Amino acid sequence: MPTNEDWLGKVREEILEPGLPIIDPHHHLWDHPDSRYMLDELNADTGSGHNIRATVFVECKSMYRAEGPAPTKPVGETEFVNGIAAQSASGQYGEMRACAGIVGFADLLLGAEVEEVLAAHKAHAPERFRGIRHASAYDESPAVRPSHTNPPKGLFGLPKFREGFARLAAFGLSFDAWLYHHQIVELTALARAHPDVTIILDHFGGPIGIGPYEGKREEIFARWMGDIVELSECENVVAKIGGINMAVNGFGWHKRDLPPTSDKIVAATRDYYLHTIDAFGPDRCMFESNFPVDKLSVSYPVLWNAFKKIAADFNADEKKSLFHDTAKRVYRLD
Repeated sequence: MPTNEDWLGKVREEILEPGLPIIDPHHHLWDHPDSRYMLDELNADTGSGHNIRATVFVECKSMYRAEGPAPTKPVGETEFVNGIAAQSASGQYGEMRACAGIVGFADLLLGAEVEEVLAAHKAHAPERFRGIRHASAYDESPAVRPSHTNPPKGLFGLPKFREGFARLAAFGLSFDAWLYHHQIVELTALARAHPDVTIILDHFGGPIGIGPYEGKREEIFARWMGDIVELSECENVVAKIGGINMAVNGFGWHKRDLPPTSDKIVAATRDYYLHTIDAFGPDRCMFESNFPVDKLSVSYPVLWNAFKKIAADFNADEKKSLFHDTAKRVYRLD
């Protein structure tokens, strides 16, 4: 996924509230032939003006082991990211602590056998490993890409998945949920069945705006609002608010001559943020960058300016939760 630094640089803004402490609870790292996002690139973004104190890495099928049993190959990603975190923790790259929390992948369809994989993840990053993401984003339209995990339809309800999911609590691990908007009801059923597992809803539950959903934003938003309220009634669920500038969301920022300003981001997406915060409360919401995926559409400083404008009417304690404290608590960061 290449990013266009020259294009993004056409919009520059003064940093709002530069002293506000922030934990960015959702980003990726990878080194592909056509796309590189490693510690240098992350530091360049997090050091672009906002006060980013720490980050949380979320799995993206990066640096899997080339050899060994298939179920434990994803542990290679945790080994890799823990090394990056150690680099950052040395202090030689600045005060920001990259990958202070790590969310990896384990195939929960292994059922009880997933325990070996969970134990291996924790063994390779005992101070930082915090949770699992087994993405379930699936849509029947060929115009909408499935998750990189290529999940089957109805993943969250499959008996083997539920059996594997149930093992997370014993390991003290949370679950990040990446799905599409019509699957939120499936996540609600999962959350109700396993109240002992903390679940983090990623990217507003993935409102789709392309393919058969193009031109239906108001209709989808109305359904989404009700599903979010119902999900918020599960006290074991918290929400990451961000990750809505991807191509699948249908805003088409990446197709324009100029990247969006923070005001344009706010005008187009504010209602998703305010409704989610209203449903969950600031102490169960956390702003997220979803970089470098959202970097296809918007620069890091402009994105966090947009978040600060969305949060402008919240009080100081509520802002602390939204930008820092919820992420610190949920991911158990020192």
